[in-house]
Parts: sequence; structure tokens; C-alpha cells
Amino acid sequence: MSNLSESIYNLIPREEVKTEKPPRYMSKFREQVNQEKELNRAKSKTMGPPKVEVPSPEKYLLKHSKEPRLPERKLFAYADNGKEKKPQVPSKTDKPLMGIHTQKNFIKNNAMETIAAAPKKPQAICVDTKNGDKQLLESSGLVPKYVKKKDYGQTPEYLQQRRDEVRRAQQEYDDYVRERLREGAMKQVSEEEREAVLQGLKMNWEELHRQYQGLSVVTDTALKKQRKERLEREMKQLEKDMELVEKNKIIYVAKS
Repeated sequence: MSNLSESIYNLIPREEVKTEKPPRYMSKFREQVNQEKELNRAKSKTMGPPKVEVPSPEKYLLKHSKEPRLPERKLFAYADNGKEKKPQVPSKTDKPLMGIHTQKNFIKNNAMETIAAAPKKPQAICVDTKNGDKQLLESSGLVPKYVKKKDYGQTPEYLQQRRDEVRRAQQEYDDYVRERLREGAMKQVSEEEREAVLQGLKMNWEELHRQYQGLSVVTDTALKKQRKERLEREMKQLEKDMELVEKNKIIYVAKS
């Protein structure tokens, strides 16, 4: 059923209204993109060359042709090309040289060297078992070698440098705090205020601990789990704050 009501005016033909479409959008960089596309195009980049050369039937694959081959054999030769050779081994018919004499008196020389030689000192040993097992005293650890060093008992140089750096850093910090106090930008927390802050942190921790002890043993819901994690996180933060206040006897705060 048509939604239009019956009317004689509907019988009058109407002019067809043609809707004109807007011109198609053309980017001004179209020509530049096409040029770059043509420049960067590589032939046979994905699908390979259009035509592959077929191997010749005369060059068929031979057996063992793709196996690795040893290099060609070379004759061995010495580095000196065989110019400097050792003398040959004397044969059994060769006779040794005879008639060579020396005026050196080996007996007298040996006796003089023995008399003039310093007596050999025995090595110090120690016996460490009931069976008489011995070991050298020098390597046994019983000889006080380290206590006889020149620098024994002295502070190492790197520790002295570390102490100097810590002392210098502390001095710079003290100068900075003293300057800020003089300008009035910082103030030192008194002992009473510090003790009051510490007691307040402890009371807050005890209150959270009381709430934590009152939690149910079984955390079967997401709400119970979130509450337990929140209490643990706040108690841990309070413990860090109490440790910080107890550790630092002197506390400075900036004036607002």
C-alpha cells in the first residue's frame, strides 16, 4: 500500500531531477607517486624471471658431481727448499776420530767446584699426620708471610679514596643545607615534632594492623582480596616511613 494519498496531482508527470556527483578527488601527488613507483620497481622481484633457461641435455647431472672434492695433491717441500739439510747418519764402516786429547784435569776441577760450592740448605718441611706425611712449610700456610709485608694492616688506597669522596659529598650537602637555612627556605624539625610524627605513624600502623587481623581467613571474593592487598600496601609504606624517621635524627623540611 502506498503511503501517498490519492490525488489527481499525482498523475501530472514531474521532471526527473538528476543529482550531480562532485568531481572525483585526485591527489596532486599522483604523478610523483607513480614516478617513484616506477623507479623503485625491480624486475622479477617476487615471481622470478618470466623465462628460465632450460639446461642443455648434453650437460646432464653426473654421479658424485655435487660432492665436495679434495684439493689437488701437492708435493711436500721444506721451507728452505731442501738447501740446508742435516748431515747423514754415519754408516757402520765409518771410523770415529782418534787421537784427540785435552789438557783439562776433570778430577781436579770437579773437586775444586765441590769445595767452593755453598752448602745446600735443606727445605723446611712440616709433618701434619700421625703417619709422617710431609709437605713444604713455605706452601703450608704456617709461615707468616703476609704479616711481614710493608703495607700489612694499612688501609687500602681505594678505601681511602672512597672515604674522601663520602666526606666531600657530606661536606657539600652540609654547606647546601646551611645556605638554605640561612635563606630561610628550610627549617629543621625539632625532636618533639619528630617524636610526634613517629608516634603518629606507629598509631596508624597499629590501626591498619588491627583491621588486617580482623579480615577473614578465606579471600574468596575480589573485594576481600583487594582490601587485603590495600592494607598490606599501606602497612608496608608506613613501615618504610617509620624506618626513615628513626634512621635520620636530623630532618629538614622546605617551607611552603
